[in-house]
Formats: sequence, structure tokens, C-alpha cells
Amino acid sequence: MTIQFDKYQGAGNDFVILDNRQGKYNGLTVVQIAFICDRHKGVGADGLILINSDSTSDFQMQYFNSDGNESTLCGNGGRCAVAFAHDKNVIENTAEFNAVDGLHTALYDSSMKVKLEMQDVTKFSKVGTAIVTDTGSPHYIQLVDEVQALNIQKEGAAIRYSDAYLPEGINVNFVEKEDPTHYKIRTYERGVEGETLACGTGTVAAALAMHYLAESANATKLHFKAVGGDLVVSFEVSNQGYHSIFLTGPAVFVFSGSIDL
Repeated sequence: MTIQFDKYQGAGNDFVILDNRQGKYNGLTVVQIAFICDRHKGVGADGLILINSDSTSDFQMQYFNSDGNESTLCGNGGRCAVAFAHDKNVIENTAEFNAVDGLHTALYDSSMKVKLEMQDVTKFSKVGTAIVTDTGSPHYIQLVDEVQALNIQKEGAAIRYSDAYLPEGINVNFVEKEDPTHYKIRTYERGVEGETLACGTGTVAAALAMHYLAESANATKLHFKAVGGDLVVSFEVSNQGYHSIFLTGPAVFVFSGSIDL
């Protein structure tokens, strides 16, 4: 079987995207997806995205982690899916698509500015000095003094595999505050089982956590510097929680190709 793919990256978070609107790739197995995402033997990616046909929106995004398992929402993956749909003339500049957590709207301004609306967030819990919330995927957010000095593999895995979050695990984000509206972030992602260059849902979770902890001086537009690039999160706040949440950043075509399975 020959797979025709496109590769995209959003702030260094990279994805293999397959046009599956005709159902051609419905039979892909966990082993095959993991092989495609393997950086030594396959194409190499943090995850794989199927663009499926959808009767109620422009398309459906189906996301798989690099371990081959279907997963929860990927924010940067969603933005890359929108860029892919734009480049394939599935959409023009606005999009509605379904993902595992429901309907999303998005705006394609350019490859350097793709804006994705996230679902509302209402629940937060404190674990020591950390915050846990769900932005389409579950996230643990810890504010630290020097994020660059951390051993993300060791520190992230310790939390991800701790008894409190088994068996599903949790994504772990370490955030360094530069000023109330500017932060650095590094993320350990479950399913990748290591650090990714950026994480969209993690950046959204971090932004909301910084506001929730009163670190952002009530600002509702926060800037994050991930290892692989910059992301912006904006939102509105009400008594019901956080809504009109948008993740904005680059979603860039890398290359096309084919691979035999």
C-alpha cells in the first residue's frame, strides 16, 4: 500500500496529513501509523492527521499520536489541518470542522497566521502549586523559574506516569513568566513520550492557568515562546469560565511525498 502524504508544522509541532475524504486510509493500523511517524524509518512526525469527509462541516479531523493510537484534540494539528484544507481548496479562508471534542471554527489568514477557536473551559484543579485542566486534551501546568534548565524528559515523564494520572496519563507543561503577557513554555506530550517543539492545547491550557492564577494581571491575550516558535492565546472571561478562546500561530507546509507500507 502506498500512502500519499503532506507534512505540515505549527511552531515546530509537525504532522503527517492524509486526505482521507474518500476513505482510502480507513484501514491504517496502529503499527502502520507509528511507522509513518517514526523519525528514523518513516516520514517522521509528532502525529498523523486524517482529513475525513463530514456531513455537517467542511471536514473532520481525526488525530493519532506518533505511537499510532488515536488521541484527543491536537491544537497545532487542528491549525495545520486548516492550512492543509486551504491549500487543497477544501476551504477558502474560514473553516468549520469536527474533531474529537466537537465543532471548531478557524480562520486562515496566511501560513504564518492560522487562528483556531477552542472549546470553552470551566474546570480547573490545583495540585500543589500546579494547575490541571482540559483544553481538548488534559494538561498539567507548572510555573517554574528557569524553564530552559529543566530536564523535560525526566520531569515530564515523572508526572505523566504518576499514579494520579494513570492509565491515560497527562500532558505536562512547564512555564516561565517573563512579564504578565509573555511566557516561555516547554511541553512533555503523552503519546509522543517526550518533548515536542510546541503544543497547542498545552499553550492554551497554560494561558488560561496564568490568568486563573492571577499571573497575567487580567490580560486576556498572552504570548508564548515555545522551543519551535511563537503562539498567541486570546480569550474572554465570564462567571461561567473561559470562552471565545483562540490559538493563533504559524501552520506551514513542509513537503509532500509517498511512502510504501
